[in-house]
Amino acid sequence: MSNRSASEQQPSRPVRPRRSVLYVPALNERAIAKLPTLDFDVVIFDLEDSIAPDQKDAARENMRQVLRDLDLQGRERIVRINGLDTQWGTEDLLAARAGDVDAILLPKIEEPAAIQAAASALDQTDAPETMRLWAMIETPKGIMNAGHVAAAARTYGSRLDCFVVGPNDIAKDTGVRVTQGRPYLVPWLMQILLAARAFGLDVIDGVYNDFRDTAGFADECHQGRDMGFDGKTLIHPAQIAAANDAFGIGVDERQHAERIVMAFDQPANAAKGVINIDGRMVERLHLTDARRLLTKADAIDARKGART
Repeated sequence: MSNRSASEQQPSRPVRPRRSVLYVPALNERAIAKLPTLDFDVVIFDLEDSIAPDQKDAARENMRQVLRDLDLQGRERIVRINGLDTQWGTEDLLAARAGDVDAILLPKIEEPAAIQAAASALDQTDAPETMRLWAMIETPKGIMNAGHVAAAARTYGSRLDCFVVGPNDIAKDTGVRVTQGRPYLVPWLMQILLAARAFGLDVIDGVYNDFRDTAGFADECHQGRDMGFDGKTLIHPAQIAAANDAFGIGVDERQHAERIVMAFDQPANAAKGVINIDGRMVERLHLTDARRLLTKADAIDARKGART
């Protein structure tokens, strides 16, 4: 039984499970048709990298129909558009807006001005406040400016909600080799994560290219979870279960969060900033984290119930 009030469950930034974030090309009708049967948390309909230039318009039109007709039982629907500085970007954004998506994913973000431009475009179409922006951080300049971009979460209508790492582009632009354990990428990944957390954003780890390497993928998922990521972007349905497992909420973790909430809810602790739980000192700041975790756990449970 949840001890959280309705207002606590509805903070200014959404609290939703984002363990498994599946990319699907907007023209891949076979992959799209399978989506209702899959156990992912978020789907990204891609209009950018996976679509050839001469297929951009067709992909956008197919996406319009998918957004209108496909029932994903409340799971987040994201559209990765082409950059607003391209010939397709504005039409992509308008189509996503008309499709009432949960968020629009902006590629290759390097400056806060790009967030401002997209937020202003949504405001001009009277998009609901619940329609968010996600930002790909996937270039050297994007990494260097990640803190400035994340600060846009507190401006421009607070639409910015999540960073998504693009390791393939980072590797291409820097010449770094992506080897087991990602030793040369980790410092940059942590820089992106730190920028996101400083301004209250979620942050999703990048793709693992060899979907047949199940052991390697599972290891990278657990590494990403230990680093603090909220989930992982996926290129194949075979990766969903491992991501859900690695970024899921364990029984012990959930029970500890419940004890924190219950302890601070006791009248004797109402004015205390620090209390003793199970022999450890717990600060009131941990109460916010505990409530967010339980909100995610509730959402995961609700979706499991809807699928059974």
